[in-house]
Amino acid sequence: MPDIIYVAICLIFGYLFGSLNFAIVYSKLRGDDIRKHGSGNAGTTNVLRTYGKGPAALVLILDISKGVIAVLISRLIFDNGIYDCAAALGAVLGHNFPLYYGFKGGKGVATSLAVLIALDWVVALVALATFIIVALITRYVSLSSILAAVAAVTAAFISHKVDEFSIFCAIIGTLCVVRHHSNIARLIKGTENKLGQKKKG
Repeated sequence: MPDIIYVAICLIFGYLFGSLNFAIVYSKLRGDDIRKHGSGNAGTTNVLRTYGKGPAALVLILDISKGVIAVLISRLIFDNGIYDCAAALGAVLGHNFPLYYGFKGGKGVATSLAVLIALDWVVALVALATFIIVALITRYVSLSSILAAVAAVTAAFISHKVDEFSIFCAIIGTLCVVRHHSNIARLIKGTENKLGQKKKG
């Protein structure tokens, strides 16, 4: 049985590390706040629409790196899957609700992909492939993210049955869908912005 104290330590460590939101950090270095632009979301897509491809690529790489590093540090210290999942969950929660930025962060898509890569690259590949295919067909980043989350959860339960990893995937998958609730409403109304499209209204 895992030690609940160590699980809590990994969760807290992951959360504090994940709270480093690089979209916000980058915009602050420019004397700005990404949350005042576009969708108001502190994530890669809004950085792309606001500042361009270079800054978006930098933020994406950094957001992926923090998720991977959180899991790898847990693995180095504890070498147990449940502790890795706790650190991963903390990193995703930190990105979504960052302690350092008034709990107003991004939607955790890049960080979720990052921790999936560190935990199970096959499930991560399923999620990434789903995202790319849906994005190429529809050009809706939000829809691509939602369906990628669903694909990851499905792949996790197929390959792992019910264990700490599949339960972790279910949690972050549900969080991803909930965090996209406003996008879902716009998709239904037909007012959601497509990638490369100017903001409507």
